Amino acid sequence: MLSSLPLFARALTLPPDARLREEVIMVPSGDGGREQLETTVFRPPGPGPFPLLLMNHGKQPGPASQQPRERFIYMAAEFVRRGYAVMLPMRAGYAGSTGAYRDHGCDMAANAAGQARDVGDALAYARRQHWIDTSRIVVAGQSYGGLAALSLATQALPGVRGVLNFAGGLRVDDGACDWQAALDVAFAALGAASRVPSLWLYGENDGYFAPPLVRRLYRAYTAAGGQAELFAYGAFRRDAHLTLGSRDGVAVWLAPTERFLRRIGMPAAPVVALSEPAPPPATRFASRGDVGAVPYLAETGRAAYRVFLGKLQPRAFAVSASGAWGWAEEGESPALRALDSCQQGSSAPCHLYVVDDSVVWPAGGQ
Repeated sequence: MLSSLPLFARALTLPPDARLREEVIMVPSGDGGREQLETTVFRPPGPGPFPLLLMNHGKQPGPASQQPRERFIYMAAEFVRRGYAVMLPMRAGYAGSTGAYRDHGCDMAANAAGQARDVGDALAYARRQHWIDTSRIVVAGQSYGGLAALSLATQALPGVRGVLNFAGGLRVDDGACDWQAALDVAFAALGAASRVPSLWLYGENDGYFAPPLVRRLYRAYTAAGGQAELFAYGAFRRDAHLTLGSRDGVAVWLAPTERFLRRIGMPAAPVVALSEPAPPPATRFASRGDVGAVPYLAETGRAAYRVFLGKLQPRAFAVSASGAWGWAEEGESPALRALDSCQQGSSAPCHLYVVDDSVVWPAGGQ
């Protein structure tokens, strides 16, 4: 199935982001609210009511229940900065949500509708909250979540002014499904029933949806009557499918998103000052490229550090007096993830050695 944002193999519980008033709640879903959706909420300061961004996640490989809770922290920060509340429900069967993951094989329209059901329930919950401005709502999604958002937009949704589709779609690699043809059919049906305008953002080197397929889906959607603007951008790092989960991806998607928000009458200008987390101070312990200077490491660890030097930013490398090491690149909180990776194999405390391009040892202690 289609991958979303594989940040790390083991689910690490990251601390809540106090700048964004992050909290995790359980949202009722399904008939009689028998299911509960693990939902991340971000809010600006104050009581509201705030315009809402309802964001939807994709699907990583493997069982949905093993997929970590998604945060899309870089996107959430930009919307909170613009005065929005952000809600990010994990759909039924994913992460900490109850219920079963719904799979309709190669029936892409049914897959999309099945996921949209949970999104609609999360939207209904949001409408009941006093801190939500129910007249100003945007629904968004990445990958499978983008397909779900487009499906939800076929319903009558008062207050929903538009959809942001970040590399939306679904891919099935079981060999028994012509998933591209199935997407053609589904996108045409979604376009014929769509009720609000949408912005589509796809990169040239998307590992799942190549530009010819994206253009075909866009034509199918708009020819059937769907209102959509396609923002096709160039190659982004190793895979444009992961643009939204990258710190540097903000420079790609933010400007076209702001233009779209203005066009549909939604806030687009920053109104909230957010402080950025301060990185550890750089030290003069050694140059970043001096592999021999990294303390404690055996040759296998030094080989890993050489590999790390070619990794993408944001990134971090951690070491321990026990000889353990760990690194992380891209995604959210690489410093915490590097420390966690190191600590899993260490009997002694792990400390950061490099953050991005800076050697920060021994500022963290030895």
